[in-house]
Amino acid sequence: IYTCPKRRLELRYRPQDPFCHSLCGNRFPSSNLLLRVRRRVRNKDPSDVQIKMEILGVIGTTYKFQGLADFQCLAVHLEGGKQTSLYDKIILRKSENQEFFEQPMPYFLPPAIFSRLDTPVDYFYRHDTQHSQVPSHKKNFISLTRARRPHNAIFVSFNDAVVPSECLEAARVNWERVCLKEHDKRFEERLKQMFESRPIWSRNAVKANIDIHPEKLKLLLPVFAYYMVTGPWRSLWIRLGYDPRKNPESKQYQMLDFRIRCSTKHGYSLSDMPVKAKRSSLNYTLPITINKAVPQPASVMDLPGQEGPSTSRESAQVKYQLKELSYIFREGMLPPHRQMFYQLCDLDVDSIKTVIQRNDGKESECDERDGWCVLGTTDELRDMISGMIKKVVRTQRPTMPELPKRHRRRGHESPPSRAVDYEEEEEEENKEEDDEEDEFRPSEGSENEMETEILAYM
Repeated sequence: IYTCPKRRLELRYRPQDPFCHSLCGNRFPSSNLLLRVRRRVRNKDPSDVQIKMEILGVIGTTYKFQGLADFQCLAVHLEGGKQTSLYDKIILRKSENQEFFEQPMPYFLPPAIFSRLDTPVDYFYRHDTQHSQVPSHKKNFISLTRARRPHNAIFVSFNDAVVPSECLEAARVNWERVCLKEHDKRFEERLKQMFESRPIWSRNAVKANIDIHPEKLKLLLPVFAYYMVTGPWRSLWIRLGYDPRKNPESKQYQMLDFRIRCSTKHGYSLSDMPVKAKRSSLNYTLPITINKAVPQPASVMDLPGQEGPSTSRESAQVKYQLKELSYIFREGMLPPHRQMFYQLCDLDVDSIKTVIQRNDGKESECDERDGWCVLGTTDELRDMISGMIKKVVRTQRPTMPELPKRHRRRGHESPPSRAVDYEEEEEEENKEEDDEEDEFRPSEGSENEMETEILAYM
């Protein structure tokens, strides 16, 4: 809790009850003093009292419980006008036999959370003064949801007849509004040169070549490119006026949606998958346990001391540039995420390049799935990358210890030929079992660049 400033401190009045909803405390910077007070009284003379105070230090963080506890739900059952406790029947306190799980039990399915807010608000059905001042011609006047983000990106589908040749005027105006410093102009010139040398880029590739703030990048990209939503170039930014569907050379810029497969036949199971998920359903945090970032007052801990200036106020230079492995794949490496969006030109493997270039000069039609490549190339590339990742996992995993051999009783030893046949049959059975394993389905924590980027502009 202390290492994560956004987490709220949870207080449970019934810690032994797993269904107890906690009371959350917010974290505040403080300048309180920690005192140690000693009071000494003489036994012979109770009126002789000595009080000694000592300052032990400064308390820089304080948690305040200013909200209300959530609604509580007790594990009880009402039957015949009498409340019956269910805790001993639904909580597993020790190892139980099968009868414990097969006993009749009334339904008890409490929700994980009742309310998203723990601070009371005096509503009284009063008119919202903030929205009453908004003119009636505004589109978001009736709805209380946020207004549409004014990034002015142009979205194009694979079946659209034409592509835009110029950006929206509002997109240029928005960028000029934030392009105030010299390094912003350098970023603009750098991105212009990148699209002149290469007409199609992914967002991760741009972020790996330009150290620019993500919010400014959202405003700068629509000035030079449009966003392809479907087809072999989906989730990619394409230079304005450039139509990859009419140019076979754009085959190298197609997008490959690759997801790491998981099963025993691929060398690893879901529990020991080499690339961990960004989020897990087992580590879910309720909305009320996360505190939104708010401006905090200055603390005395941030003031410079007598020995020299404090480093707490020295803001380190923030780097927004991604690493090269965020968009380039090479043989012998593991992807940083379970789901990756690679461009074919960023697959730096000779065998993969051979598969991509096998129909160079013979492209006749642009397919919506495989683009200018031979039909089935996308699936073949996924199989090749999965095989390379399988080799990496096997080399990084320590060798498994050999199982002790079974000792047969004397007189029951099988002939050598039969032992060989038994080993061959066992290998075939294991192979059949591995083939029956389901393919890996990407978890909810997989990074989906296409969805997140569209939502950022909606």
